[in-house]
Amino acid sequence: MAATISPHAPDVALRRVPTAALEKLYRLLHRGELHLPLRPVDLAAIGLQSQTERILAHLRGLDAVAVRAVLVATLAERLPERGA
Repeated sequence: MAATISPHAPDVALRRVPTAALEKLYRLLHRGELHLPLRPVDLAAIGLQSQTERILAHLRGLDAVAVRAVLVATLAERLPERGA
């Protein structure tokens, strides 16, 4: 189960972008179907227009390698902790 983000949490980095939206970006990137660098029209075309401002604030101008690194790190932080 993915971590739940409090609606009162500060709007830092990609914190308020839903995990499903980040997973969608990652899937499209992996398939080579994500137009980079990202533009508002690209996010609207894949149904993420409501997250445009938050996504572009951190991914605008990045190439595929950098976008992949940010998405992998962000999604990894949301995984439940194992062991411990």
